[in-house]
Amino acid sequence: MDLKNIPTIIKKSWFSILFYGLIILLIFSPAAKSWLLQQVVSTGIFKAEIKQDASESLPAAAAFSFTDANGKVASTADLKGKVVFINFWASWCPPCRAEMPSLENLYKKLKDNNNLVFLFINEDNDPDKAINYLQKNNFTIPFYNASADVPVEIFNGSLPTTIVLNKEGKVVLKHTGMAQYDTEKFVRQLTQLE
Repeated sequence: MDLKNIPTIIKKSWFSILFYGLIILLIFSPAAKSWLLQQVVSTGIFKAEIKQDASESLPAAAAFSFTDANGKVASTADLKGKVVFINFWASWCPPCRAEMPSLENLYKKLKDNNNLVFLFINEDNDPDKAINYLQKNNFTIPFYNASADVPVEIFNGSLPTTIVLNKEGKVVLKHTGMAQYDTEKFVRQLTQLE
């Protein structure tokens, strides 16, 4: 191969080089994947919605123990009388990262509501990585870990998974996969459960 021909080859195939470079970046960079997915989420295609008629196909309840950042253990069963928003996530998960800004916005909008509890259950093997991820991105969501096995009807390992419990502790939303949670419609649906 003649080195003099390299500029000509690049000029002729610049689009292919750029395309394959982007594909390689998306394959090997979680940050690039999460950025792309975040752009998709922001279009509104993946909207969260609490449907009244979906309760027949949902698990009856979601009782499990969790630990806060200070090591205090509690249970979702102790939260009856409050609406509970639960999100299972991990810092290495691109769809989790993609929906995190909308979760942060939802939390900021409703964190002072005493009738609503947010449980962001981290599934990282190393909690320090998750805490660093939150701090690096200035996310203020509360950090929790499951302290015992979560029933498989509630969380089967697919990330992200979001559960909403009404005041009676019944599951009114189970969503697996990323979604946008800070929409006016979803905020209204969540607060109407109070």
